[in-house]
Amino acid sequence: MPTVTTFYASLVTLLLVWLSINIIKSRQRFKITLGDGNNPRLKLAISAHANAAQYIPIALLLMLLLELNQAHSLLLHLFGLCLLAGRLIHARGILAEHIPTRVRGMQLTFFVLIGAAAANLILLIF
Repeated sequence: MPTVTTFYASLVTLLLVWLSINIIKSRQRFKITLGDGNNPRLKLAISAHANAAQYIPIALLLMLLLELNQAHSLLLHLFGLCLLAGRLIHARGILAEHIPTRVRGMQLTFFVLIGAAAANLILLIF
């Protein structure tokens, strides 16, 4: 069983739930039931959630493939921690409208995507 990927999938799911709750609270606060109502705060909340929802699945898939290909668990934990940290940092950067924080979050996310893709190719070839 892919226990490491399962662990991080569960954690990033909680992050997605938190981001969803943030949208719901913003909708309630600004009384907007559909769309973004052209509200800047709600737009940020939606963007933070959407961005996480776009990057998390492929990262988890790459991690799962690594785990199924018997990659070392330390490598999987490195990628899992960087994914979780990167997505959390990026979301906080969007919500705070702080571009350097967003950049750091994306750097961690790209590290996971590129590193996991490369590791999978190496395991496949060798």
